[in-house]
Amino acid sequence: MKVLIIEDEMLAADRLEDMLLKIDPDIIITDKLQSVQESVRWLSNNSVDLILLDIQLSDGSAFSIFDKVDVTTPIIFTTAYDQYAIKAFELNSIGYLLKPVRADELENSLEKFRSMESAFTVNIKQLLASYLNERQPYKNRFLIRIGDVYKQVETKDIAYFYAMEKSVFFKTLDGRTLPIEYSLDALEDLLNPDSFFRINRGYLINISSIKSMEAWSRGRIKLELEPEVKHDRDTIVSVGRSAGFKQWLDQ
Repeated sequence: MKVLIIEDEMLAADRLEDMLLKIDPDIIITDKLQSVQESVRWLSNNSVDLILLDIQLSDGSAFSIFDKVDVTTPIIFTTAYDQYAIKAFELNSIGYLLKPVRADELENSLEKFRSMESAFTVNIKQLLASYLNERQPYKNRFLIRIGDVYKQVETKDIAYFYAMEKSVFFKTLDGRTLPIEYSLDALEDLLNPDSFFRINRGYLINISSIKSMEAWSRGRIKLELEPEVKHDRDTIVSVGRSAGFKQWLDQ
């Protein structure tokens, strides 16, 4: 069985490959891709038996792949977030795995695929329509609890979200720092991608917070944000996300 892995975090892609080969050494990993652009190019000229596809790639939503190329290959989606997308996948009998992917769940998905393989067809247009119908609008505000006090914060007033140790915080445009009970992975799907972008593992920024940008080594971009970030190396756009970041700014 030939399998294509589309995943923008190479460590996660390598882990998926290792798990697949342990489950079935006869599986052939044809390629590991990181972006929408790469995937469109590859799928326009190649085919496989099964695709493992991360929903959020470095240069945008994986669903945009299907706007550019016809895909009829069975797909197992991987996602760290979005209960609405998961519901849509269930409606269309498409497999999904929540991150971090567990070996036993991956094995169950492969067994399900094999049992359904002869009758398995993918209606991408129906899947996409279901996804768009089921998902909620992007969040306009957050309700934050600090002790016994609740605060309501408008999304447009948030400069950036960041992870520190095992917690996530956000900084408002006027300089307030508040905790939030969401992971950065979950926030990526809750926020309007026209306004917010995940620049690296630790920061998810509002376009309004960018004060200046500087070319950095290996094609990366170093950002200066407002309010200021104490450790400026934290605001370097990662190698894997730099191309998507430039496209985000240039739309």
